[in-house]
Amino acid sequence: MRLNDDLTVRTAVHAGPLAWTPSPSPGVERRMLFRIGDEVARATSIVRFAPNSRFPIHEHGGGEEILVLEGVFQDETGDYPAGSYLRNPKGTAHAPWSDPGCVIFVKLWQFRADDQAIVALPPEPVAARRPLFSNDSERVWEEGWGPGAEIRLENPDGLEVFVVSGAFRQGDEPFERWSWLRLPHEQAFGGVAGPAGVRLWIKAGPLLQPNVCAL
Repeated sequence: MRLNDDLTVRTAVHAGPLAWTPSPSPGVERRMLFRIGDEVARATSIVRFAPNSRFPIHEHGGGEEILVLEGVFQDETGDYPAGSYLRNPKGTAHAPWSDPGCVIFVKLWQFRADDQAIVALPPEPVAARRPLFSNDSERVWEEGWGPGAEIRLENPDGLEVFVVSGAFRQGDEPFERWSWLRLPHEQAFGGVAGPAGVRLWIKAGPLLQPNVCAL
């Protein structure tokens, strides 16, 4: 399967109203944003766990990056409520579940082959900017803007933007909760925050790492 796999063009997915599609595990559903591959895939998705659902044990062959959007995501290492940020590098494994149910934003098979950083950040009180991860090729953070604020981000290498809450508008195009925007390098990002402001998850760096883990 190939979905939004051309990294040279601007790509926007307004995932809030999309239908959930089933995964192989009962009670676990997805809204796919980017995908190259079948069940083992380089992928960016929104994943929903129904209460008391679980996913079988699996190894992260190419790394896994998670932002918990709703509920509580759980695995053998602990409970991660909304706002938690996780990075599970190549070679790690778990069998995740959620007793109360949860929704996560997840990226698979997009780590550098030499990226072995394990990250497990708990939620924090809302701040203007929250660093999540950085190395010499990418930076990941959350950032918020107040109502009507003008948003500008430089983009020398590539940029992904995901709306955690609130909304913004880019020209005539509205980006509401769980919208995702991917921009190739040197396409500057700009917009205007909505009447309730906006909270964004942002990744700056190559859209595909030059030594990304092989599928």
